[in-house]
Amino acid sequence: MSRPAAVPRRRSLRSIVGKILFLGAIIYTVALSAVLVTSQHDQRRPVDAIIVLGAAQYNGRPSPVLRARLDHAIGLYREGYAPLVVVTGGVGRGDTLSEAAAGRRYLVAHEIPDEAVIAQPVGHNTRTSMTAVGAWLHSRGFRRVLLVSDPFHMFRLRLEARRIALEAYTSPTESSPISDNPVLELRYLFAEGLKVPVALARSLVEKT
Repeated sequence: MSRPAAVPRRRSLRSIVGKILFLGAIIYTVALSAVLVTSQHDQRRPVDAIIVLGAAQYNGRPSPVLRARLDHAIGLYREGYAPLVVVTGGVGRGDTLSEAAAGRRYLVAHEIPDEAVIAQPVGHNTRTSMTAVGAWLHSRGFRRVLLVSDPFHMFRLRLEARRIALEAYTSPTESSPISDNPVLELRYLFAEGLKVPVALARSLVEKT
């Protein structure tokens, strides 16, 4: 006697699952579109500081990805967009030097004044790095920033900057080795489509 009731329940469950998957697909598509659009725009303008997101370093030598970001920041600094360059990134597993310290050494070696380079060696991901940078900037009355990283990273990076009340603009590097590898770049782009909704959800939870 209970079998007829079980069929509608299964159909109802399938309908709910289908709607959830459909909604997830829409959210992913919107997020991925935002990532793609932001990756193609350079918003460079005068700001209080240039923020360079960390990447791997090898015994003090920046990886090609980090070097591309640092070179881009050097160009922005020399063009007069900001009086300060802030480099981020903590100490990776098995390392003795932080990404921020390696980045700072590189910038100073390329004739950026020592007093113009600030290392923030805190954080092992975008969120924690930006939180540390935001605290340092706000403590000195700075708010306007120009964010430097790979193109695929720009949208989520801007979200994190705005989460900590920074007026953020993006300037993606033009010479990253990731951009030279279409398959690798697509992999990072698709991953960002998943990371962006998570970042938004976490920010909303923090505000409640």
